[in-house]
Order: sequence, then structure tokens, then C-alpha cells
Amino acid sequence: MSDENKVVAAENTQVFDRKQLIKLVVEFGPLLVFFVTNSRFGIYTGTGAFMVATVISLIASWTLLGRIAVMPLITSVFVLVFGGLTLWLQDDHFIKIKPTIVNGLFAAILIGGLATGRLFLKIVFGEVMRLSEDGWRILTLRWALFFVFLAVLNEVMWRFFSTDTWVAFKVFGIMPITFVFALCQIGLLKKYEDTTSESR
Repeated sequence: MSDENKVVAAENTQVFDRKQLIKLVVEFGPLLVFFVTNSRFGIYTGTGAFMVATVISLIASWTLLGRIAVMPLITSVFVLVFGGLTLWLQDDHFIKIKPTIVNGLFAAILIGGLATGRLFLKIVFGEVMRLSEDGWRILTLRWALFFVFLAVLNEVMWRFFSTDTWVAFKVFGIMPITFVFALCQIGLLKKYEDTTSESR
């Protein structure tokens, strides 16, 4: 590799790392605000702060990254709707069932796509990952089942544990679980990697 190519590669890596850091802050920031505010002032103030932080995160994503990813956008809409219902009706059940409904919706979309021959993960991530059709189908099914698992897990957490425990798990439990699950898919990505497009 020439020195010029090394410089370009290094610059691309820095840009990628910067974008990944911004995405992490934008996605995790509102959850952290939710946790801190809930622990100090309670679930209703925490919900209001969560809604405000979510709007700020969307603006930051648009300003710094030039785009808003589909999944965070859908999640943000649900945060605003269910958060609004929580504050309006003074009933924290709405904000607590929001993750169940969002994860259930993602699972239904992926499974519905599989049933109708549409691979939505491929549509969203096709430019980032190169997989065979079988690979996309298996990956889609796995993520659909994972979303079902998250929905069930959320139901268990809010129904059988305290509000503070639920908030803490939502902030500090879901992301590590999702990260570990994503790492477990590396073997599948390698096995079903589509190299035909690279050889053309």
C-alpha cells in the first residue's frame, strides 16, 4: 500500500470512528438522562427529560451526521407518544410498555418481510454488509427472534421489579445484551459472506 493510500485509509478510519462515537452518544445520551433524572426526581420528571433529550439527540444526529437512522427515528416517535401519554395520564405503564411495543413491531416487520419475500435488513444494511440471500434470511430471522426476546424481557422487568430497577436495566442492560448478540452473528456473517460482487 502506498503512503498516499495509507493516509486516505487512516483518514477514513478516523471519520468512521468519529461517526461511531457520535452515534453512540446520540443513542445512549437520552437513556443516561432518563436514568439520572429518574433516580433524582422520579419517573414522571425522568420521562419528561427523556423526551426532551430524545428530540435533542435527533437534532444532533441530523446536524452532525447529516441523517437520522430509521430505527432510532421510530424509537424516538414511540418515546414521544408513550412519554406524552405517561405525563398526560400520570400513568407510568405507558413508558414502561413502550420497549415491548417497539421491539414487537421490529420483530413483526422482519417476520412479515420474510413471509412476503422482502429482506428488510438487506434493504437497510445492504451497502454495509455483503451476504448471500440465505445469509440475509437467517440473519433476519435471528434478529426477529432477538427482538421478541427483548420484548418478553421488558415485560418481565417492569412487571416483577421496581421502577428504578427497570430503568437501570433499560439503560445499562439492554445495550450490552444487544452488543453480545451482535458479536455472536460474526460467524454467520463470515460463513454467508457474498464475495461474488467483490470479484466483478
